[in-house]
This record gives sequence, structure tokens and C-alpha cells, in this order.
Amino acid sequence: MRNDFATLELFADAPLSPPPSRPRPALRHQTWTRDNLCVESYHESTPYFTSRWDALCPYIDVTPQMLASARKPFIVYALPPEGPYGVFINDSYGLVDTLAPDYWSEARRARKFLELDKLCKHFTVSEKVVAGKDLSVKQVLELGGRHFATYDIHDKEVAGFVDYIQQLDVLIIQVHTAEADLVLSDVSILLPQRDQVYGSFCQWNPCYKNRSPGIYACLLAARWAHQNGYRYYNLGPVGDYPYKSFMVTDLEPIYGIAMTDANHPLALDETSPLHTDFEPANWNQIYRAPSQQFSLFS
Repeated sequence: MRNDFATLELFADAPLSPPPSRPRPALRHQTWTRDNLCVESYHESTPYFTSRWDALCPYIDVTPQMLASARKPFIVYALPPEGPYGVFINDSYGLVDTLAPDYWSEARRARKFLELDKLCKHFTVSEKVVAGKDLSVKQVLELGGRHFATYDIHDKEVAGFVDYIQQLDVLIIQVHTAEADLVLSDVSILLPQRDQVYGSFCQWNPCYKNRSPGIYACLLAARWAHQNGYRYYNLGPVGDYPYKSFMVTDLEPIYGIAMTDANHPLALDETSPLHTDFEPANWNQIYRAPSQQFSLFS
């Protein structure tokens, strides 16, 4: 069995720590500086900002200090559901209860899984759990660079992912043909405190599009979660990905924060994420309980 991950070279990254004169605020799985916190995004030609963990990481923690230092408009998605911050947005995480008694035997789902297995029966699957601290930005770019370019995922967000996983393990699944062509690389974060495997990204070879590599990767990750005692495989937000629905057993609310001046062009554009993901009445609502509310635009 060829393990393509074993062929990736280990690269020496620049030190993650900032200069001593600039202490780095830290949360459970996140560190940042004022300079690297925000990543510029665009709606059409209108710029706004998201966090360095936005594209690839779940359950993003914030602090008032972080929010005060962020450039505006600033949108944070996927705050911890048990935390005090954020409001419910118009999307949910799709969870697969891999340990549910009838999950794997449910007729429609079992037929689809059998179809995928037949389509991919001549492929070889390799699975490897890696300590996040041992993965460099360059290695992650090798695993997903084409995917990141396709979906406009910034190098700063890749660096944010590497920052997030410093104290976590990562599952890397790769699939090859008999001729050693790489069909897909799928990367998930292991979250034992949440009993979850979180699917961060999957890069697949378009030459094998007719084998449904994206959903096959989801099946492989869900099976791994089941075999290794994780209750949930988290497919990420499901609103824009209806193909995930046949796998999902549970929906978990996603909470977000949208901070903006009401007169900013992004706020005036009703097709922007400030409108499609949030209710305008919830803009600048930092805390989930309105009694705790404060505004950074007062």
C-alpha cells in the first residue's frame, strides 16, 4: 500500500511565536496578533474581514479584546454553541451520528454506500493520524493547495488552520489508483472533547469526478470515526451543500458575529453575507444574551 503522506517532505516553518515585544493573545486552540487576525474577503468588489480560522476550523472562540482589535466589517462564523458569544445564523453543521444503531443499515443510505464502494473498489485507501504540531503550512498546502485556490482560501487561513491544530490530532485519508494516481486527500480535525471528527477540507482529482470522490471521502471519514469510537463526523456547514443531506442525522446550530457600520457598502447591499447569513437586527450583537450587549460603534 502506498502512503502518499509518507512521501511529503518535512519543512521547517518560521517560528510561530511573535517577537517578544508583541505578546500573542491565546485561546484554547487559537493564537493571533493584531496584524494576522483578519483576512480580507470580498463580496463582489466590496471588501470585508473574517478571522484567520474562518475557512478551515470549527468552533472559533473570540474575546472582546479580539473583536475590538479586528478590522471592520468583521464576520466570525462557527462560535462554540455552548459559549456566550454570537447569534444563530442561517446555516447549520451537519452531523453524522456514526454510532447510531441503524445508521449504517438504513436502506437508502446503505444502497448509496454500496454504490460508492463499488465505484471505488479498485482504489487503495490509506489513513494516518498526525499530531497537528508536526504539520507545517507547506505540508498543508501540498495536501490542499489546489482546493484552496479553487475556493479562494487565503494562505493566512491555512496558517490559521496550522495554528488551530497545534494541540490537536489530524486525520489524513488518501486514496490512490492501482497506478498510484492520487484520487483524493481528505483532512479532518479530531475533537475528542466534542466526540467529533471535523471535516476541514478535501482535495480531489477532477479526472475521477465520475467516482464521486468528495462524498466518498465523507464516507471514509465517517467510517473511520465509527471504527475509532467517535460518535459524530461533522461535515461542516450544510446550507450550500445539499449533497451532504443523505449522510446527516443531526443539525447543530451555527452561531456568528457580524460587526459593521450600518452605512458601510456591505451593510447596504442586501445580497451580502450580512443579510444572507444574519438578521440586520443582530448586527453588532456580541453576546447571545441581549442583556450583555455592547457596541463597538457607539
